[in-house]
Amino acid sequence: MSEKRRDVISWDEFFMRVAVAAKLRSKDPNTQVGACIADTHHRILTVGYNGTPHAMNDDEFPWGVDDDPLKDKHSYVVHAEANAVLNYRGSLADLHGAVAYVTLFPCHECAKLLIQAGIGEVVYLDDKYHGTIDSLISRQVLDSCGIGYRQIELSPLPL
Repeated sequence: MSEKRRDVISWDEFFMRVAVAAKLRSKDPNTQVGACIADTHHRILTVGYNGTPHAMNDDEFPWGVDDDPLKDKHSYVVHAEANAVLNYRGSLADLHGAVAYVTLFPCHECAKLLIQAGIGEVVYLDDKYHGTIDSLISRQVLDSCGIGYRQIELSPLPL
């Protein structure tokens, strides 16, 4: 009798790979971010990626960084975490205690949004803004609300 396969990826790796797949939808030329929110029963609730609001024509969108806020992409982009929460079509009560898998450590605005949505933990892949004021605020907000966060690495997948 055969035994079941044991070399499967972990739940953390599975959900983070979904977030990585989501970020591939981002049209941002510099920073692509994906998010996947999974409940405590290992079910995907929602995904999101950074991009323009759905009604905005992104062909006429300023994708660069500029001192003029009207010409700066940051004034218009909806972050992956926010899109994941906004894309969710169930009851927000279902997000209580869920885990947010994000490819980039959340900014302070997204940290607050995840807390308000009831997220219980944040798992992230990249921390390229570590040490910045925004990152320090994010950590302080998450810490003060008792929301855990941890970084993971993805292992190479066999072909």
